[in-house]
Amino acid sequence: MFSLLICVTASAVEKIDRGLVAIPAGANKVYLSWRLLRDDAANTAFNVYRQPSAGGKAIKLNAQPVSQTTDFIDSTAPIDVACEYFVRGVIAGREWEASSKFIATASAKDPVIKKDPKKPAAPEAAFVSIPLLGKYKVQSVAVADLDGDGRMDFVIKQPDGNIDPYKDYWHKSTGTFKLEAYRHDGKPLWQYDLGWGIEQGIWYAPFIVHDFDGCGKAEVVVKTSEGDPRDQDGRVQTGPEYLAVLDGSTGKEICRADWPSRELFKDEGYNHASRNQLGVAYLDGKTPSIIINRGTYGHLIVEAWQFHDRKLERQWRWDNKGLPKQYQGQGSHMLQAADLNGDGRDEIIVGSCVIGADGKELWTTGLGHPDSVYVGKLNPDRKGLQIYYNIETAQKSNGMCQVDAATGKIQWGFDTPTKHVHSHGLCSDIDPDQPGWEGYGAESTNHVFVYSRLWSSTGKLLDDSLRWSFGPSAVLWDETPQRELILNSRITKYKGAVLNAVDANFLAVADVLGDWREEIIATVPGELRIYTTTIPARDRHVWLMQDPIYRNCVIRQTSGYYQCPTMSFDLATGATRNAGK
Repeated sequence: MFSLLICVTASAVEKIDRGLVAIPAGANKVYLSWRLLRDDAANTAFNVYRQPSAGGKAIKLNAQPVSQTTDFIDSTAPIDVACEYFVRGVIAGREWEASSKFIATASAKDPVIKKDPKKPAAPEAAFVSIPLLGKYKVQSVAVADLDGDGRMDFVIKQPDGNIDPYKDYWHKSTGTFKLEAYRHDGKPLWQYDLGWGIEQGIWYAPFIVHDFDGCGKAEVVVKTSEGDPRDQDGRVQTGPEYLAVLDGSTGKEICRADWPSRELFKDEGYNHASRNQLGVAYLDGKTPSIIINRGTYGHLIVEAWQFHDRKLERQWRWDNKGLPKQYQGQGSHMLQAADLNGDGRDEIIVGSCVIGADGKELWTTGLGHPDSVYVGKLNPDRKGLQIYYNIETAQKSNGMCQVDAATGKIQWGFDTPTKHVHSHGLCSDIDPDQPGWEGYGAESTNHVFVYSRLWSSTGKLLDDSLRWSFGPSAVLWDETPQRELILNSRITKYKGAVLNAVDANFLAVADVLGDWREEIIATVPGELRIYTTTIPARDRHVWLMQDPIYRNCVIRQTSGYYQCPTMSFDLATGATRNAGK
């Protein structure tokens, strides 16, 4: 049997490695964790091995096969000796071939305690370092297998910073964006310059990374231009715009097609015309489609494209011109897709409205532009999926609300008028005393914090005293199925202890390495850091990236505003789509 198991992810057979990570975790200790895969048999266990990198016999470290969790602490690791670790799956006493190896060197020291007079003291979280090609910081990062070896690689966009097209925020770009690819081991693969036709803001430069043609290697899909079409003041309002597909392992362009024209938005002005996003949807339940969105606050255009035989083919275009006013200006800052009604095909969530797999509108709340949209199994006691919204546009009620994902029917909402429920908010299971996922929103005036609300999955007000501002995030970090908060560079339990410090600029959360817990991807000048937990687990779960909603969330993290991933099931209870009343 093989450690690279075969698992079907819609369009293709995907090779997935165990994702083993080995991290020094105090004197003579190395902490290891690895993936449980969807196709693993229920009785799969694991043996853990250590071998000196300089040569010598591999030693089995566990007395009995590891079956309760997919992690292990080597408490006898030699100090200052580089060792190679690997695991072998075991069923009925028979071992599989070895996983890929991970090198770690145990230290005689305990983790450094980070002290700051303005922050709680905490041990610095362990991380894997990816050196960058220069002393810049990263704006966004994508995670995918670029070379087909079953391990997650990285595509970054640099430099850090964001120019917003709104008139009060816009300023001239001082350089050009570059995409760069790095292997899982830090080896740089390529750099791609987006050029002067793409301004240095997230709304001008969406990109996503995924295997769109089933070749076993991910492609990079990006909005591009050519030449130098800048106006005298530095704005780009003319020139070609393309949907381009790059080879993930080389960065070379494979093909391109025209992006929806800015001329279709000329009546709305530069700000509205400059809003662009990318996403992915499985419209037939089997094959990934590239989804383009232009427009947010008024006119909306959405297109679906397929990439096959090294060519792009448009499937359909949806345009809200001429539709009822309830479909006008419903766009959001994040383009997502999920199978909302259980028919096996993805629908596309364009803010407060939804488009079906056939490119026709399905429903709209008519509430207007939301600043955050979280879709998943948010309430384990209800059937189907739910969506939690924070609505930017002024509302008499429902500025924070939850709706049925299949119909758009509001299940509960804030019954007080709101003016601008701001930014990304948060929706995640952070409170072990409440079933499902809690929703957080913050009201603002002129982008200044006014108050916040934390809701249960059933609409119960849990807390109105929090000052998390507009964009807190959360991560599965300890041994519990609830996420911990990422606040002020600290990983903190809701109403609980500070667990770790993260000494870098936050980029994203995703299950990149090791077991079912998540990693925090962050950046400092010249370095990408993948922070990973060393807290022992108490149980095991399948790799989160094999959940379709979770995977979609991770893919779209490089387009629009960041939101932490959601799931199609409730991790704490195991409830799935059909659970509930």
